[in-house]
Amino acid sequence: MPERRPFVRLPTDVYPVNYGLCLKPDLIDFTFEGKLEAIVKVNLATNQIVMNCADIDIITASFVPEGGEEINATGFNYQNEDEKVTLSFPSALQKGSGTLKIDFVGELNDKMKGFYRSKYATPAGEIRYAAVTQFEATDARRAFPCWDEPAIKATFDISLIVPKDRVALSNMNVIDRKPHPEDDSLLEVKFATTPIMSTYLVAFVIGEYDFVEGQSSDGVTVRVYTPTGKAEQGKFALEVAVKTLPFYNDYFNVPYPLPKIDLIAIADFAAGAMENWGLVTYRETALLIDPKNSCSSSRQWVALVVGHELAHQWFGNLVTMEWWTHLWLNEGFASWIEYLCVDHCFPDYDIWTQFVSADYTRALDLDALDNSHPIEVNVGHPSEVDEIFDAISYSKGASVIRMLHNYIGDKDFRKGMHSYLLKFQHRNAATEDLWDCLEQASGKPIALVMSSWTKQMGFPIIVQGDDRILKISQKKFCASGPHNGEDCPNWMVPISICTGEDPGCTKLKVLLDSPETTITINNISPDQWVKINPGTVGFYRIQYSSAMLEGLLPGIRDLTLLPVDRLGLQNDLFSLSRAGMISTVEVLKLMEAFVNEPNYTVWSDLSCNLGVLSSLLSHTDFHEEIQEFIRDLFTPIGLKLGWECKQGEGHLDALLRGLVLGKLGKAGHKPTLEEARRRFKDHVEGKQILSADLRSPVYLTVLKHGDSATLDTMLKLHKQADMQEEKNRIERVLGAISAPDLIQKVLTFALSEDVRPQDTVSVIGGVAGSSKHGRKAAWKFVKDNWEELHNRYQGGFLISRLIKVNAPFIKQFFSKAFHQAPAAERTVQQCCENILLNAAWLKRDADDIHQYLLKRKAPPV
Repeated sequence: MPERRPFVRLPTDVYPVNYGLCLKPDLIDFTFEGKLEAIVKVNLATNQIVMNCADIDIITASFVPEGGEEINATGFNYQNEDEKVTLSFPSALQKGSGTLKIDFVGELNDKMKGFYRSKYATPAGEIRYAAVTQFEATDARRAFPCWDEPAIKATFDISLIVPKDRVALSNMNVIDRKPHPEDDSLLEVKFATTPIMSTYLVAFVIGEYDFVEGQSSDGVTVRVYTPTGKAEQGKFALEVAVKTLPFYNDYFNVPYPLPKIDLIAIADFAAGAMENWGLVTYRETALLIDPKNSCSSSRQWVALVVGHELAHQWFGNLVTMEWWTHLWLNEGFASWIEYLCVDHCFPDYDIWTQFVSADYTRALDLDALDNSHPIEVNVGHPSEVDEIFDAISYSKGASVIRMLHNYIGDKDFRKGMHSYLLKFQHRNAATEDLWDCLEQASGKPIALVMSSWTKQMGFPIIVQGDDRILKISQKKFCASGPHNGEDCPNWMVPISICTGEDPGCTKLKVLLDSPETTITINNISPDQWVKINPGTVGFYRIQYSSAMLEGLLPGIRDLTLLPVDRLGLQNDLFSLSRAGMISTVEVLKLMEAFVNEPNYTVWSDLSCNLGVLSSLLSHTDFHEEIQEFIRDLFTPIGLKLGWECKQGEGHLDALLRGLVLGKLGKAGHKPTLEEARRRFKDHVEGKQILSADLRSPVYLTVLKHGDSATLDTMLKLHKQADMQEEKNRIERVLGAISAPDLIQKVLTFALSEDVRPQDTVSVIGGVAGSSKHGRKAAWKFVKDNWEELHNRYQGGFLISRLIKVNAPFIKQFFSKAFHQAPAAERTVQQCCENILLNAAWLKRDADDIHQYLLKRKAPPV
C-alpha cells in the first residue's frame, strides 16, 4: 500500500469563534455560491491562516482586525492531498479578534458526501434534485472552508438563499425569511445561532417535503419531514421521537438543548442516518413507515435508528469526542442505548434478546479473527475513519458498554453519565473522561477493567470446570482455535453465575482478574445445573465440559433456561465447532433440542448459523441433506404458526412467521413452496395483496425456485413500488434466482437507473450470498465493473460492504486495487482469513457431518 504522508492537525494560532455562513445552491447547474464571515481569534501573530477546504474555489479572502483596516489575502495555496488551503497575507495578523471573509464557489456533487444533490421524483413523475449534506467525518470542508476537526467548536449563523417554493432547513429554527433583493423567485432564510458545536454536525437541506409535527412532554417541537404526499408515513417515527426525547432527558438528567428537532428522509443517502444536531437525516427506509405496506422488522428498525440518533443529541453532540480515536465510544454508546430506549417505548419487542443476536454475537465472530482490531484505534489521518466505522466500533462497543452497565448497576451508571455530560457539555472529551466519571459514581475500578476490553483486541474463552467448586480460567479465543502462545493476553472479566433453581437470578458475581480462579457455590442441590454468564451479558465465549452440557440440555427442551441463554449456548457451541474445538455434529445434535422453541430471536440466530453451514456445505455433494435437516427442524414450528396471523399475536409472532416460512421455502419444503406460489399469484393479480410481513419470505421462495417469468414479474413489482422499503425488499431477494443467465440479468439491474446508488451493494450481495454460482458471477461482475463501483463509493464505507459480500475471490484482485481503496484493506484481510477458516472447517468436519445426516435418516435396525 502506498505510504500515507504523516498527518498533521491544523495549527492553533488562529481559531474560529463564530461562522456567519450564507449559501446559495443552484439546483439546476449543481453548483453553489458561498459567503463566509467568521469571527476568529488570533492567538499568535501570523501571516497565514490554514483551514480545511476540498473541491471549493475561493474567489476572494480578507481579514478585518477588530477596529482595523481590511487586509486582502494575496495568495491561496491549496494542498489538495491534505484537503487544506493556506491563505497568505501581506503582513502579520496581530493577536486579538477579527473577521475572516471568504467568497467561494463549490459543486453540488453526486457522491453522497459534503453538500450534495439527491435525486427524487415529484408525485407527477418529474425528476428533480434536492441539496442536502453529510459531513461526518470530514466533509464539511466540501461545503465551506472551515476548521474541520471535532475539537474546534464554534457557533454558527446560517442563511440559505433558495427558490421560494422549496423547504429550507438547518440545525436551528428559522428566525427570518425575506425575498432576495436581486431575484424575487428566491428567498433568504435565516436560522437562529447554534450552540457551540463541531463542524461535522452542521447540516442544511433544501428540497420539497411534507411534514408531521408533535410536541414532546418537555416542550420540544418535533417534526418528521417526508417526501411530498407521504406525510402519513412520518407518523410512526414521530411517535417514537416524541416518546424518546423525554426518556433521554430523564435518563441523562440533562434537558435537550435546542428548541426543535427535525427528522428528515433523504432519497440518496449512504449511511443509515446521521445525527446532525437538531436536523437528523435518514435514509427513507430508516424513517418512513406505511401502515399497510411496512413490515414489522421495518418498524423495529426505524425505532432503533431514531433511538440511536436522538441519543447522539446528548452523547456526541453536546459532549463530543476530542478526536476520531474516540469515535467508538460515541457509536458504541448510542448503539447500546438505542435498545434501552426501544425497550422503554415497545416492551413487547423483547429487544434485548435481539441485541444478543444482532450485535453481540456478530461482534464476537468478527473479534475472534486475527485481523480484528481493538475497539480503540489510534486514528491519525481522518481517511482512516471509514475503516473503523465497522462492527467492532458499533457492535463490540455496544456489547462492552452493556457489560459495563451490568457490572456497575443502572443507578450508579446514570449518576456517572449525568456528571460526565454536565462536566463536558459544549466541550470535548476522551474515553478516559467517561471512565473517570463512572469510577467516581460507582467506586469500582472502571478504567482498569475497561481498558482491557478497549485497548486490546479479542476476548477470552472461559473454561468452566465440572464441580460445585467451579474452576474457571480464561484464554484468548481465536476463530482458528484457542490461543496457545506464550504471551497470552488477559482480561478483567466480570463473571456472573446462575443455577437451575432460579435461572433469572444471578447467584454470584466475581471479577476474574487473573488467568484462573476457583469459586465455591453453596446450597445447591446436585441435580441443579450451573450456568456462567446468565443473560449473555459478558463479552466472552464459554467452553462447557460434556457433563455440564448434558445438564443444560433439559433447560433448553423445557425452556427453563432464558431465551437469551438458550441462544447464547447454541451460538457458543457453533463458534467452538467452527474453531475446531468441538465437532459440528455436537452442534447439530444440540439444534435438534430446539424443537419446542417459541422465541423469535432464538430461531433467528439458529437460522443464521444454519445458513452459514448450508453455504459451507454447498461445496459438497451432500448439500441436499443439510436442506433436509433444515426442513425437519423448521417444519413443526412452521405448522404451528401457519400462514395467517391469529388473534392476539404480536410483533414477535409476525417476525417469526416470516423467518420460518422463508427458511422452509428456501430449503424447498414442498407445501410451503406451493402455498407461496399460490399467494404470489393472487398478489400479482391483485386478488389478495400479501401482508407486508409475508412478502420477503414469499418473494424469496418463488424466486429461488422460479424461472425468467418469475424474475420479470418481480422486476415489474419493483418498478411499480412507490415505497423505497418495498423496492429494497425486492432488491435484497433478487439474487435468489438460480439460472446463470438470470443471475446475470439481476447483476446488470444492480447498476441500472432503477436502483438507487446506495442500494446497488445489497443487490450484488444478494446474488453473492445465494449460491455457489451466484458467488462466482457476482465476483466477476465486481471485477469487470470495479472502476464504476469504485467511483460511486470513493472512500466511503459502502466499498467495504461490497468487498464483504464478494469475499471468496479476493486476494489477487485487491492487491492491485488497493491503491484505490485503502479504507477497505482490513475488510479484505478479514475476508481472506474467513475463507481459510471455512476451508479448514470443511476439511475437518465434512465427513462427520455427512455421516450424521445420513444416520439420522437411516431406518432403525
